[in-house]
Amino acid sequence: MLIGVPKEIKNHEYRVGLTPAGVKELIRNGHKVLVQTLAGGGIGFPDDQYRAAGAEIASDAASVFAKAEMIIKVKEPQPEECKMLRPGQILFTYLHLAPDPEQTRGLIDSGAIAIAYETVTDARGGLPLLAPMSEVAGRMAIQAAAHCLEKAQGGSGVLLGGVPGVAPGKVSVIGGGVVGINAARMAMGLGAEVSILDRSLPRLKELDMIFGGRLKTLYSTEDAIENELAGADAVIGAVLVPGAAAPKLVRREQLKLMKPGSVLVDVAIDQGGCFETSRATTHQNPTYGVDGITHYCVANMPGGVARTSTLALTNATLPFALALANRGWKQALLDDVHLRNGLNICRGNVTYEAVAHDLGYDYVPALTAIEA
Repeated sequence: MLIGVPKEIKNHEYRVGLTPAGVKELIRNGHKVLVQTLAGGGIGFPDDQYRAAGAEIASDAASVFAKAEMIIKVKEPQPEECKMLRPGQILFTYLHLAPDPEQTRGLIDSGAIAIAYETVTDARGGLPLLAPMSEVAGRMAIQAAAHCLEKAQGGSGVLLGGVPGVAPGKVSVIGGGVVGINAARMAMGLGAEVSILDRSLPRLKELDMIFGGRLKTLYSTEDAIENELAGADAVIGAVLVPGAAAPKLVRREQLKLMKPGSVLVDVAIDQGGCFETSRATTHQNPTYGVDGITHYCVANMPGGVARTSTLALTNATLPFALALANRGWKQALLDDVHLRNGLNICRGNVTYEAVAHDLGYDYVPALTAIEA
């Protein structure tokens, strides 16, 4: 199979779908790889490293899309990329379709087979291709919050860790999954006072066992969220419903409960955001204010630490990419229910139920679409 790796074109996105080491693995398995020039140049993977691994270098994205049987990316295809996809071509990348009707329509019209990293599952019920970026985003969320709290950035002027004789800042994390636990760990590492809210009692018990009295665990209700909003210097939105639009857990009128200069960091923004006032931002313009509250809603947050993120992501995606290349997409999806759960669009059909529900499409089960 000929695998194509285009250069990412989203604002300040320097990650790349395959590293030179990944290229070498695919070629060792009998495949060919076409990499767009400078695809990894921004994070220390120059074209020469890809050539040394056995890849061919393409001068532009159009050549990659025109020739490749499978496209491996990081971020969702932009409108101009959707137009370059063709029927039967495999697209393996993050998609986040539920809050993005334009992209969904573009992928349906393309006739491509679109497999989303974020809905591939594992035997433990986890999301193994989402988890690495969730770990990065959770940790970055606290860095972002700490920076936004600086007075020069429009914040309240609170240092999260405090100093001797001065109380630390307070961080509330809504959601106890991978993002939430990494955000809490980083905030506690800085010395902040941290609470985490979740609706799973087993998860809260697990977090209590891990962190003990260092972390306050709360069952998530509207009343609990409002109490946390009133005292928090930073609130991290870390709620995920796999493949679906994120629930709105903080309404605009509730912002008046917060202290002026406080910060909301919405890590769920890829799925539409979990704060009513959230809208996607970029690393170039990462924040905006609503009612005196700073919002940080960068939709590709891990792209800010692109080298670390690329290495973490490709460690997880490479085995699945090899399965798709070695067995072909049909057989690979039939053989592995967890990879099959990643199929979101298949030759014009919406094959992920939450996406179909949120965007009003007919749902076609993945097996039905594969076997059609």
